[in-house]
Amino acid sequence: MSSESARPGPERHLDNGTWLAWFTGRVHVVCPRCGGRALVVARPDVAAPEYFSARHFLPRRLVCAGCGALAEWTAEQRESALVGAVPGGTEDPFFRRPLWLQTRCAGRILWAYDEEHVDALAAYVGARLRERNASPTLSMFARLPVWMKTADHRDEVLAGLATLRALAGRTAPADRSDAAHEHGYRPRHHGSLLFRGGPY
Repeated sequence: MSSESARPGPERHLDNGTWLAWFTGRVHVVCPRCGGRALVVARPDVAAPEYFSARHFLPRRLVCAGCGALAEWTAEQRESALVGAVPGGTEDPFFRRPLWLQTRCAGRILWAYDEEHVDALAAYVGARLRERNASPTLSMFARLPVWMKTADHRDEVLAGLATLRALAGRTAPADRSDAAHEHGYRPRHHGSLLFRGGPY
């Protein structure tokens, strides 16, 4: 893999409370049919939600340009409510496919959803001064594992993020990282519900 820069951020990083769900608009996954890179995106016939938190419930589509695989996801319905997907871990939160962007790093698995996610992580990891301007409750950066935050692993994590960035430009089954398979690292389901009032 390339060791080119993962675009580390400036000396100072300000955490404004970005949620991990922000990066679920376009997720690189391993195609269930051919093993190449597929994309999980919002269904084009569904309008963007009015509220950011509704991204957990937005219908999704898995598409593989390599083999033509296509799948649809809609949130589970529980009486009058929808049960939302839970972002986090090495599988996409909708179809539970292994993420395409995974690599071994510091004895762990480093992962991201897409290039924007890689850039955000690199900006945080590369910063020498990290400040918070929001509650840590839902902030992606506040919830990162300690091994990604420590200065001792900074160079290794930035190199791993550069590897993920290179993987994002590759699509063939042969390009798949040896780390891009199921690890069983699923997040604990928090039972988020959306009471239906919109088109989905």
